[in-house]
Amino acid sequence: MALKLKRAVPDTAAEARDLFLDYFEREGARHFRVEEEVVLPAFAGHGDPEDPAVVRVLVEHVDLRRREQNLSAAKEPDPGELRELGERLESHIRHEERVLFPLIEAALSGAELGRLGIAIARAEAAER
Repeated sequence: MALKLKRAVPDTAAEARDLFLDYFEREGARHFRVEEEVVLPAFAGHGDPEDPAVVRVLVEHVDLRRREQNLSAAKEPDPGELRELGERLESHIRHEERVLFPLIEAALSGAELGRLGIAIARAEAAER
């Protein structure tokens, strides 16, 4: 999806926007809530909740939500804004994969990670 957004041009902008809005409604908003309500609090019990990696994720969640709201309200999607959104989304995902999640894995024991996995699954199931 990030790639489709990054490649948006006037002819594909509406399709890219609709793809993102559908993703956000079906998965994105829930994904953010689970990270904010389950994953990050679990880390905060063992690591610094003000760690720059955590702060960056939270700030990016706010920005991505704002962008989703703007796209929902716009009559015509701006291809430049969609490309920017795609870059931001891709950067966010890479940051989580390469920085945040390894930080959390290092801070929690194997048993705690197992409990966290169960808590994530429960939270995701409850949101559906």
